[in-house]
Amino acid sequence: MSDWKQCLLGSIAEVQTGPFGSQLKNEQYITGGTPVITVEHINAFRIQNIDYPSVTEDDRQRLARYSLNAGDIVFTRVGSVDLSAYVKPENQGWLFSSRMLRVRVSTVEVDSLFLSYFFRQEKFREYILNIAVGATMPSINTQILKDIPISYPPLPEQKAIASVLSSLDDKIDLLHRQNKTLEAMAETLFRQWFIEEAKEDWEVTPLSRIFDFLEGPGIRNWQYVENGVNFINIRLIDVGEVNVNSANKISEEEAFGKYKHFMLEEGDLIVSTSGTLGKSAIIRKYHLPLCLNTSVIRFRPKQDIYREFMYSYLKSRVFLEELETTASGSVQLNFGPTHLKKIDIRLPPTELIMSYHTITSEVFNKINSNFEQIQTLEKLRDTLLPKLMSGEVRVQFKQESAA
Repeated sequence: MSDWKQCLLGSIAEVQTGPFGSQLKNEQYITGGTPVITVEHINAFRIQNIDYPSVTEDDRQRLARYSLNAGDIVFTRVGSVDLSAYVKPENQGWLFSSRMLRVRVSTVEVDSLFLSYFFRQEKFREYILNIAVGATMPSINTQILKDIPISYPPLPEQKAIASVLSSLDDKIDLLHRQNKTLEAMAETLFRQWFIEEAKEDWEVTPLSRIFDFLEGPGIRNWQYVENGVNFINIRLIDVGEVNVNSANKISEEEAFGKYKHFMLEEGDLIVSTSGTLGKSAIIRKYHLPLCLNTSVIRFRPKQDIYREFMYSYLKSRVFLEELETTASGSVQLNFGPTHLKKIDIRLPPTELIMSYHTITSEVFNKINSNFEQIQTLEKLRDTLLPKLMSGEVRVQFKQESAA
């Protein structure tokens, strides 16, 4: 560790806040222009591939000082101020909003990819949350970020550390991309067989005849415990997955006692009932034990041959449109079992359901296997991260020869 250097971030990087006030107003956003990254687009230390607000070419040139280069690092400036993301080549030339901060390495001594992993350490994230300002909404500014202490080894070792960690992330990304392809295959087949080629003479039947659904109990703050059983809420459902790492907990006595019938099982599908209607995820073995909670409904097929059909139907545009039609609420739409009981479905013949089950069960099994591999790789990465960043674990690297 004697060869590691310590300094303030501002001495090795430039920190820039996004455009404020009249520089970029909501009414200036368009579709199809240069994307603008904001807080909602940062998730799991990545810039998510979702819909972005964008600006015209004239506005892009006018706001050129707020553009992103590959290798930059963006921070959320308000709210979850401990979240950051590394800017990849596909994000080159994008802009960042007033709710973001951009870190751009300004010295050849520091590798920006290494620095992005340094920012992902648990102790760094706790540190930045502790120094953030604002009682109700945490926030940071350029000076706060510039004054944060960092440490780093010689450049060859930085690159070696970044290579180890990024290779794990690359494998994780590949598995996620495989899953998206597999999900698209199942969705395409579902759409063709059960929507485009649906027959008028198919039986119309209540949704409740083929799917069992249950809304969770209203768990209160005073029931939370430090160690116990995780329970689900909407914020944990993201991009088709459940992040139980940030779940609140209730006691085992309550979970396996009065809430026993709310305990989720592997293969259940959960759907959000308010806010963003229809956010869904399949419950997997590594999520368990996990208890249901209010604002989330658990779906379970009444016959196993309907399982894959259920997964695809509940994620389809057809179901979401039904929700939007039947949901209630003047300010924020929401739905519950009462609304679901009003939904009818045009039920395909059993032999067609069986064919879909036979074909897509292997697809969903592969998706599940990929998610299990992702979990293993993420645990390995998250175990290595603090050890590599503290020098507890050293990696082999080639010394760069002097020119």
